[in-house]
Amino acid sequence: MDIEAIRSNYRKMNDMQQQAVFHTEGPLLILAGAGSGKTTVLVNRIAYILQCGYAKPWQILAITFTNKAAAELKERICLNVPDGGADIWAATFHSVCSRILRRFGDRIGYDAHFTIYDTDDQRKVMKDILKSMSIDEKILPHRSVLSAISQAKDEMKTPEDLASEAGFDPRKVSIAKAYKKYQEQLRSSNAMDFDDMLLNTVRLFESCPDVLELYQNQFRYIMVDEYQDTNRVQYKFVSMLAAKSRNLCVVGDDDQSIYRFRGATIENILSFEHTFENARVIRLEQNYRSTKNILAAANDVIVNNKQRKGKTLWTQNAEGDKITLYTATDERDEAMYIAKSILEGVAGGMNFSDFAVLYRMNAQSNAVESALTRSGIPHRIIGGHRFLDREEIKDMLSYLQIINNPRDDVRLTRIINKPRRAIGDTTIAKIASIASALSLSMYDVIRDAKEFPDLSRAAAKLLEFYGMIEGLREAAESGDYSLGEIYDLVLEHTNYKNYLKAEKENADERIDNVDELMSNIVKFEEDYGEEASLSAFLEEISLQTDIDNYDSSADSVTMMTMHSSKGLEFPVVFVVGMEEGIFPSYQSAYEPDALNEEHRLAYVAITRAKKKLHLLHAQSRMLFGSTQHNMISRFCEEISDEYLEKKDNIKKQSVSVGVASTETKHFDPFAFTQKRPKPAANSSASYAVGDKVMHKVFGVGMIISAKPMGSDIMLEVSFDKVGTKTLMANFCKMEKI
Repeated sequence: MDIEAIRSNYRKMNDMQQQAVFHTEGPLLILAGAGSGKTTVLVNRIAYILQCGYAKPWQILAITFTNKAAAELKERICLNVPDGGADIWAATFHSVCSRILRRFGDRIGYDAHFTIYDTDDQRKVMKDILKSMSIDEKILPHRSVLSAISQAKDEMKTPEDLASEAGFDPRKVSIAKAYKKYQEQLRSSNAMDFDDMLLNTVRLFESCPDVLELYQNQFRYIMVDEYQDTNRVQYKFVSMLAAKSRNLCVVGDDDQSIYRFRGATIENILSFEHTFENARVIRLEQNYRSTKNILAAANDVIVNNKQRKGKTLWTQNAEGDKITLYTATDERDEAMYIAKSILEGVAGGMNFSDFAVLYRMNAQSNAVESALTRSGIPHRIIGGHRFLDREEIKDMLSYLQIINNPRDDVRLTRIINKPRRAIGDTTIAKIASIASALSLSMYDVIRDAKEFPDLSRAAAKLLEFYGMIEGLREAAESGDYSLGEIYDLVLEHTNYKNYLKAEKENADERIDNVDELMSNIVKFEEDYGEEASLSAFLEEISLQTDIDNYDSSADSVTMMTMHSSKGLEFPVVFVVGMEEGIFPSYQSAYEPDALNEEHRLAYVAITRAKKKLHLLHAQSRMLFGSTQHNMISRFCEEISDEYLEKKDNIKKQSVSVGVASTETKHFDPFAFTQKRPKPAANSSASYAVGDKVMHKVFGVGMIISAKPMGSDIMLEVSFDKVGTKTLMANFCKMEKI
């Protein structure tokens, strides 16, 4: 095989990228700066390994942090390597661990149909546990207990470890006891939370050396993306798998380590070459995403981080526009500026999807969302109420979970009386009590309801419910029905849609959501073909995140936290709330490690922008019900003035009588909340149904409804090009034609 001929196919890559692709043996750390083409390097490195015959596709494991990134990686691999690319293990940590545990979980006491508990499930379990322990939620909140348990699992500590560390601290003693009960509850329900999936895989490897050896022999090459975000358990998992081949390649950026609050350990990447003997480090510093000015600003900020390996991004891109530093009067003015800038950009030929608004915390989105709504600007908030979190969707998924794993007490409790079956809370509590006393699942107790005197009055109803679930389980296990047909059977036998019509508000919308879940099922069956099992569908649903559902093709402005934005890029980015106390937060200002992470978060936010960056701060801000007057963020002041264009909307007030006011006029989507004279009858701002209008961005349209709202009018306008938009009359600035 002519290796040099193969290498000639990679000449378009820069020198450092080529070095990363061609270095195939031994531990390798690729320090990949923002926008430096790390996914391209990963894909080409895998292609090179396969083309050279160093490994078969199934001998390569590529781990990412989101399903979206894993799907993109696999898609690009298949394009580069049409033969066998689909056999590569490209998945998230949780997906890989789930695949291993579904095969060998019986070795540690789980069967292949274990359930994955989400945050809501965990909260319900813990609330019940604390109630059984007579612990007041106000004294020891369930969220605090779950957070402590998650941290313990990140550190691979058992309930017994926590108990031994608790000493005479009553709070720690209670947390250790709750941890023990929590794990017992999950085990009896054949369920795991997200932390368990990683921890149980490591424990499987430790207790079953033959299983570990099987996977060590299978995976000759292991690659981990976003290595800076790994925690202790993930490090242990990867190091155990790679111990035999030592062909571990990790890709990450210490300057983008922003998940310390989730247990991420930046030391994993900072100490990589000391942990793995003879490791090589390759830096990717050429940025292909942003302009020179944006990169210069990012470098100015991150150099103040005292906890980094060190690198400087550079680019051959154009110098680009200067970064706009906008001083707003308040949060509403900040939002007005964003809305106006977006409308001007779209009028100039840009798309709404070219714009993103980033903030430190979700509470800051309120004013911006109001401004965009009143201006008719389409937008979506990443991190809002997910489709899968809707009540009716969780109900239907709970039915499917019970069919798959009847030992799941949490899901069983949710749907046993939905729709109403005359099985009340008292009966459910009795079932739970009996199950706990006999170490059975609630489903087992329901099956034998006639055997328990306390359940005699409800036995008939319980057995009717049991018979329905058993019938659905038999249908699912028979292999005679597709997933879509099983879902139809659930809807038919539960009569769930009629329940929604009879008992729920917005029934039509809820029914539409129930029907939309069928779309997810059908798409899953199309994607997975013969491998589309109920268990696999439920697993994929359980592991989905908001970012996995992010649709880059939708033409709307994206609003999200800075944390959620990592891995994404936009032509124009607005970063709001650049103020001391907000970003960085008050707490981080006095803790060096936390302040270093805030610097990294600022670096991430800045480098999301490709062509234009706006940094915004306000002289005063209403947040959480009180008005704050914050100083400008240190992150803005760390950027050299040569890269900044400073703007403001500070009103210039005249001080002498008879001198014309020089007050600055500004774009005001909140105008309807202010007292103002009504427009004259012939004014262009007096709109009526049937009026034909011209909008600067949306073009020609006709007003189809007008509803008074306070001192304003809410208009529905049918535009020729973009369809119907809802606009506020005092704000939309349309001309009648």
